[in-house]
Amino acid sequence: MIDEKILALHDEELTHGRIPIDIYPDKPSTFKAMAELMASTIEENNRQGKKTLFIVPLGPVGQYPYFVELVNTKRISLRNVTFINMDEYMTSPTTLIDPNHRLSFRHTMYHLCYNQIDPELIMPESQRIFPDLHNADLIDEVIAAHGGVDICFGGIGITGHVAFNEPPVNQSEEAFLSTRTRVIKITEETRVVNSMDDYQGAFYLMPEYAITIGMKEIYGAKKVRLYCFRDWHRSVIKRAAFGPKDVSFPASLLQSHPDARIGISEFVAARP
Repeated sequence: MIDEKILALHDEELTHGRIPIDIYPDKPSTFKAMAELMASTIEENNRQGKKTLFIVPLGPVGQYPYFVELVNTKRISLRNVTFINMDEYMTSPTTLIDPNHRLSFRHTMYHLCYNQIDPELIMPESQRIFPDLHNADLIDEVIAAHGGVDICFGGIGITGHVAFNEPPVNQSEEAFLSTRTRVIKITEETRVVNSMDDYQGAFYLMPEYAITIGMKEIYGAKKVRLYCFRDWHRSVIKRAAFGPKDVSFPASLLQSHPDARIGISEFVAARP
């Protein structure tokens, strides 16, 4: 049972959850903070002669223009950087969405990020990894070879999902945290919420399936940084940080992660 009292928490009260919450002045500041962390981590690893491995999302996306500007302006080399994208839509359990479709995460990632970075700075194609039906082992191998993901960036969905790891049915916490890259069926709640931006609320046009990295990859990251900025995130971040730790709301499992944080705007932190 979720205690409704947690929905009344606001402002400074939110900084004391079981997942630490950072509050930024507004939505642009939240995206900028995300981009700056991406860029500064890469810069520091470059200085030390280390490679960088991130898990990156296509929701949120507002960080990418800021990240691109930092990379191009500061001449940050991405040659030793690998991005693993979290997920991708599918038109059936066996068919990835066309990469030219406007809903394709691959399409959006290239449009917002990769194609905007100076070719002298961009990482090779082989270091731009998207989950598909055949590369679950490759993703695990890349992570193992690196010694773990430096930072997993992302958001939190309406059902508490991180990437497309929707709440499981009849699965223990241990089993859920062991899930790898796989095809999942998207919940109706998620399809409705996602349709608000993509199809003006026409949820029936949204894909029913996706391929997603698993909770094993996310929970195994050295750091997890999630960013939330929508009005309905007010309940989501409170349940994640203050509600019970349970597979019924996957983000809450990060309460026991050694270095997980949530970044939100003041709008999300405001009194309901």
